[in-house]
Amino acid sequence: MDKLLHPNIEDVTLEGLLHALSDPIRLEIFRRLYSSEEEGKCGCFVDLGKKNNLSHHFKVLRESGVIKVRIDGRNRFISTRKDEINKKFPGLLSSIYNGCEENKLL
Repeated sequence: MDKLLHPNIEDVTLEGLLHALSDPIRLEIFRRLYSSEEEGKCGCFVDLGKKNNLSHHFKVLRESGVIKVRIDGRNRFISTRKDEINKKFPGLLSSIYNGCEENKLL
C-alpha cells in the first residue's frame, strides 16, 4: 500500500498555503472540496485537466497541507484539512472560499 506524506499542522505555513492556492486549477479543486462534506475521489476532477497534471496539483495541495489523501485499495479519497487549518489560521480558508464563490474563477 502506498504511504503518502502529509505535513504536520505545525509545519504548514501561510506562504505554503497561499502558494498552493495561487493556481486556478488548484483553487478550483479546493473550492469543490471545501464546499463538500464528503471526501472527493481523484476521478471527480477529470474535467479540470489531464491525469498527470491533476496528480501534480494534488501533490502540491497535499504537500502544502491544504488537503489530505486517504488511500483505500485503488481509490484515493481527498478532503481539505479545514478544521486543522482553521485552528492555526482562523478564517483564512473561508475567506478564500468566499472569494472563489464571488469570482467563479473557472
